[in-house]
This record gives sequence, C-alpha cells and structure tokens, in this order.
Amino acid sequence: MVNLGHFEEQILLILLQEDGVTAVDLVKKFDDLMGKSVTLSAVHVVLKRMEKKGLVTSEFGIPTAERGGRRQRHFNASDKAREAVMHINSERQFLWKLIPDVK
Repeated sequence: MVNLGHFEEQILLILLQEDGVTAVDLVKKFDDLMGKSVTLSAVHVVLKRMEKKGLVTSEFGIPTAERGGRRQRHFNASDKAREAVMHINSERQFLWKLIPDVK
C-alpha cells in the first residue's frame, strides 16, 4: 500500500470531493475546511509527489484570455487514491478500537 504523509492525505481527501480541481481551488478549499492557510507551492509539491505515486492525474485546460493565454492544470484523484484512503481509514478505525475507554 502507498504511504502518505498527513498533509498529503488531507489534500487527497479534499481532491476526492471533486474532479478537475486546480491547485488554487485546493488552497482555498483547504483553508475553508481546515481553518488553516497553506501555500500554493506546498500544494503543488504534494500534488506532484502524489502524481508520481499514481494517486493523482492532471491535465491542462484550455488557454483563456483572462489568464494571458496560459492554461490551468486540473487535478483528479485516481482509483488508486480511493483505495489508498479507504485502506488508511480502515487501519485507523482498527487502531482506534484498540484504545481502552478512559474514565
């Protein structure tokens, strides 16, 4: 199974919510959902790392005039990503059940 860092897992879980998301969208959504700010460069590093692991795919959109003719890159979670987060969740649930109740 693929190993993910905490931040990678958070970005991946946000990415799984919607297809075709840009890195800028992920930064905004992370801030909204987590109440923490994150830099665009940090998100790009994580996306590139996860793309190498086969968890994320990307494609360029159509160039637009408002972006000076530059294309945006859109990211999607792969099937492997869905399997990875399900496995992580299963492992976490198992470990949480092993913790005795504190009274």
